[in-house]
Amino acid sequence: MNLPSFLWLWKIAAWSMGLSLFAYVLLGLSGGWMFYGRHRQVSRPVWLRWLHYIIGSIMVILVLLLLVIGLVGTLGHYGSLGHSFHLLAGLLTVILVLISATAATQISPEKPRMRWLHIGTNIMLFFSFAFVSLTGWTVVQKYLP
Repeated sequence: MNLPSFLWLWKIAAWSMGLSLFAYVLLGLSGGWMFYGRHRQVSRPVWLRWLHYIIGSIMVILVLLLLVIGLVGTLGHYGSLGHSFHLLAGLLTVILVLISATAATQISPEKPRMRWLHIGTNIMLFFSFAFVSLTGWTVVQKYLP
């Protein structure tokens, strides 16, 4: 296979992971602001909900980019998948991000459980990001000279 340099893939993945974590923090802050405003009957800016959606969409794209880079890099380097727990951690993270994003689009007064599914999934996502970061560090060490 004629693939880009694996070092370039690692750099793209590192930036994508860093930006995903930054997006996760921003989503936590903006989501917390919305949650606080909802329960304290405090008005919140109109743009806050849309900012939350935009940042969430960017995070979904970044996580899917990480999935593609991981699959291409691993297949290109090893010729097969499943060489570490990083694949499991990555797939878990992708699934949680997609569940969270799907639940976010379903939140409404008629479906209050979707809000709790969204929040609960994001709490699990914290641990999933930690797991994928730790396992990813061991993978990165294999690619560095």
